[in-house]
Amino acid sequence: MLTKRIIPCLDVVLNKNGSAVVKGVEFTGLKEVGDPVKLAKIYNDQQADELVFLDITASNEGRKTMIDVIEKTSEEVFIPLTVGGGIRSVEDMDAILKAGADKISVNTSAVKDHSLIKQGSDMFGSQCLVVAIDCKRRFTDLSDKNCIDAYGRKCWYEVMINGGREGTGIDTVTWAKEAERLGAGEILLTSMDTDGTKDGYDLPITRAVAESIDIPVIASGGAGTLEHFYQGFKDGKADACLAASIFHFGEYTVADIKKYLLDRGIPVRL
Repeated sequence: MLTKRIIPCLDVVLNKNGSAVVKGVEFTGLKEVGDPVKLAKIYNDQQADELVFLDITASNEGRKTMIDVIEKTSEEVFIPLTVGGGIRSVEDMDAILKAGADKISVNTSAVKDHSLIKQGSDMFGSQCLVVAIDCKRRFTDLSDKNCIDAYGRKCWYEVMINGGREGTGIDTVTWAKEAERLGAGEILLTSMDTDGTKDGYDLPITRAVAESIDIPVIASGGAGTLEHFYQGFKDGKADACLAASIFHFGEYTVADIKKYLLDRGIPVRL
């Protein structure tokens, strides 16, 4: 049986003092929580399965990803490193991989230019290409969408871009299936409705996407307790669970979560 993965996430912004890891709620109210390189080393030492580094303002600010910070981070971690934010071409992908990343995550650029997924997959292999999807519940205009029962209400989930600032009208389940067809090797699925709330992953959309595609799904947004990780795997059918706040603020370590999951019968790598 394939083991389930626990993945800390570094949401990074560029500010007047350099780069900083931040965390907010539903993509707003961002607060600085630490230095990306130092935090990356901590999670490497905790034996996280992977690490995700997202330059969350690069697309909205129209700039490229912070190559220098990626290089410094990759020197400190010996686990797979996925990098996203501001990647608009295969040349950008190549630069990120050469800086030390193992996988590339595309979001806004892939929605705007679907061919970017195929280009990246053809050049670097699908195993290197993660398509990140930020989504939000919508309760109107359900007619031509994948309707999902989200905690007692029918809704669909809209794909959001530019750091969650802009709606696209695209259905999340439909987009995940198209991303797989184009060559994505994995989907990083973040529900904006649960992000930073610590109320648990958005299980309805996670399960809907996981059941509609054959590539791995990373659940993201809302982890606040050990039970939430179990639910993400058991009920959400995720292949990996990503979290930020509970790690950054020292509430749990990766080892705490893995021990709990193992005791609950979820296969993890110790």
